Amino acid sequence: MEHAGDRESEEFTVVARKPYFDLPTACPLCLPLFIYLKLAHFPFRLSFNSIFPDSDQIPYVESGTYVAYNNENGGVIERLKRDGIVDLDSEFHSVPDWVAMKALISSWLADAMMYELWVGSDGKSAYKIYYSDLSLPIGKVLFLKQVYSVKQRLGITKDNAEQREDEIYKRAKIAYGALSTRLGDQNFLFDDRPSSLDATFLGHVLVTLHALPETSVLRSKLLEHNNIVGYAEKLKMELIESSSSSSGPQIHSVPSSSTQKRGPSNWSSKPKSKPKREKTEEEKTFKRRAKYFLAAQLVAVLLFLSVMGGSDADDMELDDEDEGIVYD
Repeated sequence: MEHAGDRESEEFTVVARKPYFDLPTACPLCLPLFIYLKLAHFPFRLSFNSIFPDSDQIPYVESGTYVAYNNENGGVIERLKRDGIVDLDSEFHSVPDWVAMKALISSWLADAMMYELWVGSDGKSAYKIYYSDLSLPIGKVLFLKQVYSVKQRLGITKDNAEQREDEIYKRAKIAYGALSTRLGDQNFLFDDRPSSLDATFLGHVLVTLHALPETSVLRSKLLEHNNIVGYAEKLKMELIESSSSSSGPQIHSVPSSSTQKRGPSNWSSKPKSKPKREKTEEEKTFKRRAKYFLAAQLVAVLLFLSVMGGSDADDMELDDEDEGIVYD
């Protein structure tokens, strides 16, 4: 593991989506970053931003004038590694099996999680993670808009929906089998020591086990592998449930237009006071967008409805089943 010497004394903040389902953050993109820094024993504060539910910049890491956004090339973990801030993978890049497993997780399992959250399940988990702080009309339409976007990204149409579902689940099953064999009875996937591969896979497994409903097909396929479940629950206890110690991250929320729901009691510690610093232009731009968020989303909703108004109802699946979604 490598740390940048000139940054070790700085305070780092991880900005993520909020905690649900007994997880420090229920976002499938944010949880791996949290786990990665915990595996590296890298101190950080955890903040929650619910102002931009569909922002691809979240999660991001900031410290002083330094900001690493998730929509940058390779994602925020790769940026932290490139910048020499924290790198668990320096000895794995040339290992063929490690590279292959990384591709498996970032493609087949990432697609399976995306499908299950937005298309394959009842949608309650996705709505809670991303849109529960929004008013019902805006939240519901943005949710349906995202469902449509996910179907486009995964190449799902009315004609091939069943075939694509079978392909996605089949690939997930193969991936779980390969990763289960690779893991065996080890504590980590490679050389019995942690890497970003463990952080990404563990984040996927924990969201699958704790955030997806019991009826989830993806969840049922994962539960076929007892060693993966044991690996995830053991590390969850070590990295998450034990993080109330002095080395654990301190947590606070970025204010939003609605009252923030609190996470579990062991995740409610107050952050230390942080000296004011000059904001970078990127940060100023990002935060300035907050005041325009509701108006922008309203315009997006209207445009979406006008464009899709003439589309076949089956393509969008805006049927009575959508009305059955419970919005807590």
